[in-house]
Amino acid sequence: MAQQVRGVVARAKGEPVRIETVVVPDPGPGEAVVKVQACGVCHTDLHYREGGINDEFPFLLGHEAAGVVESVGEGVTEVAPGDYVILNWRAVCGQCRACKRGRPQYCFDTHNAKQKMTLTDGTELAPALGIGAFAEKTLVAAGQCTKVDPAASPAAAGLLGCGVMAGLGAAINTGGVGRGDSVAVIGCGGVGNAAVVGARLAGAAKIIAVDIDDRKLQTARGLGATDTVNSRDSDPIEAVRELTGGFGADVVIEAVGRPETYEQAFYARDLAGTVVLVGVPTPEMRIDLPLLDVFGRGGALKSSWYGDCLPSRDFPMLIDLYRQGRLDLDAFVTETIALDEVEKAFERMHHGDVLRSVVVF
Repeated sequence: MAQQVRGVVARAKGEPVRIETVVVPDPGPGEAVVKVQACGVCHTDLHYREGGINDEFPFLLGHEAAGVVESVGEGVTEVAPGDYVILNWRAVCGQCRACKRGRPQYCFDTHNAKQKMTLTDGTELAPALGIGAFAEKTLVAAGQCTKVDPAASPAAAGLLGCGVMAGLGAAINTGGVGRGDSVAVIGCGGVGNAAVVGARLAGAAKIIAVDIDDRKLQTARGLGATDTVNSRDSDPIEAVRELTGGFGADVVIEAVGRPETYEQAFYARDLAGTVVLVGVPTPEMRIDLPLLDVFGRGGALKSSWYGDCLPSRDFPMLIDLYRQGRLDLDAFVTETIALDEVEKAFERMHHGDVLRSVVVF
C-alpha cells in the first residue's frame, strides 16, 4: 500500500524549496523502499533547484543518504528488509558495453526505480539523481542500495553517497595517486577536501590545497594538506610549482568546475602529469587551451564520474576504514539539521560556511 511521507520539493527554478507530502508506492520488481536516516545537503541539490541540471520540475531533492531497507519488490536479491544501506546513483546494469568489458564503474545504463513518487494530486516527481532522499522514505532501484556495517553513523556514512566519494575517488580511482606523489587540489569545499583525504590515504608525499577562503584552507590542513595556497593572494600556478621544485604537481584535482580554475590545474601539473576534473561545470562554460600545450605537456586530462567508484566495492571498504579510525568522515559533518532547514542550509553552503549540513530524521 502506498505511503505518504514528508519531503523537500523544488517546484520551479530558483524558488525556495518547501516541505510537501510525497506519495511513495510499494516497491515493484527490482525496487526497494528505504527509510532514510540521514541525507547530506549537496551542491548538486542546489543545481537542481536552480535549473542547472534540467528543467524536469518538480524535483524531490536529496541524494547523499543512508538508511534502512523497509521493503523490497519481486526479484530483489541484493538487499533485504532491515539492511543498513548507503544509497548510490550509479546502480550498474551488468549488460552495457562498459559492464561487459569489466569496467562497471563506467556503466552507461545505470538503474533507477521505474515507478514514480508523486505529490498527493498525482503530479510526478523527478527524484534528484534518481534518489530523492530529502524525504522520510524513498523509492529506489534495489541496486542503488549498498549494504554496509550498521555501526557506522548515518550522518557520516551517507556522505559517501555523493560528495565525499566523488573527492576520494577523484584522487584514488581517477587520478591514481600513488605513494610519494605530489598532489594539488583546487577548490576545498566538501569534494575538494575529500580529495585531500583521498590523496593522504593513497600515500601522497605533498598535498597542496588551493582556495580563496582561508577557513577552507585551514580545514584542508587539518584533513592532511601539507601546504596551502590562497589564490586571492598569489598565482596558484607559480605557487604549486614553487612547492614542487619548480616542476608542478604529479596530479592536480580541479574541484570547482570553472574554466579559469581548470586552466590553473592544467598549467600547475608536471610534464606527463594528470589533471582530474571533478568540479561540475554549467552547460555554457568553455575552455580555450593552445593545442600545442595539450600535446607538449603530455600526461592525461581526465573527468571523474562519481569518483569512478563501484559502490559495491568502495562503500564497504571505506566504511571499514571509517570504523577503524583511518578515515574521518565525521569531520565532514559541520552540522545536523531538520528537514525543514534545507533552504537555510543552501544559504550557508553558498557562503562557504559549512562542509556539509546533514538532515537527520
